[in-house]
Amino acid sequence: MPVAVGVIQTDGFPPVLAAADAMVKEAAVTLVSYDKAERGQFFVAVRGPVAEVKRSMTAGMEAAEQAYNGKVLTHYMIPNPPENLESVLPIAYSEDVEAFRV
Repeated sequence: MPVAVGVIQTDGFPPVLAAADAMVKEAAVTLVSYDKAERGQFFVAVRGPVAEVKRSMTAGMEAAEQAYNGKVLTHYMIPNPPENLESVLPIAYSEDVEAFRV
């Protein structure tokens, strides 16, 4: 089964928190990364089956836009990322998230 990665970048912390919450509640995905991007911007990344990541991305973007001063700056989904992508980007299943892997 192909495992996708989906990323949402927002302006400010409340929208990314709302997005992350909605993403993991809406679909069977695992939150694999969250960090600051730049100048008060944040991103959240999830992994899971392609259809589940699509559903979670939609829910996350809607929740981020409804949050206080919510603004989604960018978003993207890679349906089947190659293994070497995991070595340079923080999208791999780490020991910290392995217990929550769906």
